[in-house]
Amino acid sequence: MTPPAAAARTGAVPQASPSQTLSRGIRALEILAAAPGPLTIAELADAMGVHRSVAYRILRTLEDHSLLVRDDAGRVQPGPGLAVLARGVSRNLQSAALPELTQLANSLNMTAFVAVWDHHDCITLVTVEPRHSGATVAQHPGTRHPINAGAPGIAIQSALTEAEWNRLETGIPYRPEAAEARRKGYSASHDEVIAGVSSLAAPVRVPGGRPAALAVVYIRSAHDPDAVGTAIAESAARIESQLA
Repeated sequence: MTPPAAAARTGAVPQASPSQTLSRGIRALEILAAAPGPLTIAELADAMGVHRSVAYRILRTLEDHSLLVRDDAGRVQPGPGLAVLARGVSRNLQSAALPELTQLANSLNMTAFVAVWDHHDCITLVTVEPRHSGATVAQHPGTRHPINAGAPGIAIQSALTEAEWNRLETGIPYRPEAAEARRKGYSASHDEVIAGVSSLAAPVRVPGGRPAALAVVYIRSAHDPDAVGTAIAESAARIESQLA
């Protein structure tokens, strides 16, 4: 390996350790997944904070595994290999939830989704938009938001008592709304994650795993929120019975 001082004199790029390379590869995928469109290699390298040659080597490896692809202009975007990997994430939860999501989305004319708990965030695992509507809120798989904002995070907290939550030492306070959601069976939020958007959610207890949330998002609706919340809680209970 070229010493750092020599690398600076010759223009060579120091080699990263295997763990650093892995971390950079994962970071590259996270950046691409969050980007609104394809990125050039230079843009991706800047976002990663690495030399362009380093980014290029990482991208070649990811490209070999179809985790990313390049278009005709050489710009980079997520590849089909990511979809294959995503199918295996919480596979049982996805399978059990899909019929309930479809029923909720079409009967309520709202986007329905399952959010899972990841450290300090909620991540959308799977989503269904209503079949016949052009004015719903998009909620794409992989979307993340802080767990301490929005109905899904409240619902996830409500699956646990405040004492149980505190024992996990997450560093995130137990919201008072979670205690209320625990009593009612569902949570509600407005204007917390996206301005003007409301959400209702119910916890889904996953055997051997962290709780998830079944949720809907909408801008306005003629449905009674309590009736919608009850419907979501009933769907969540059916999902839990499938997972048991």
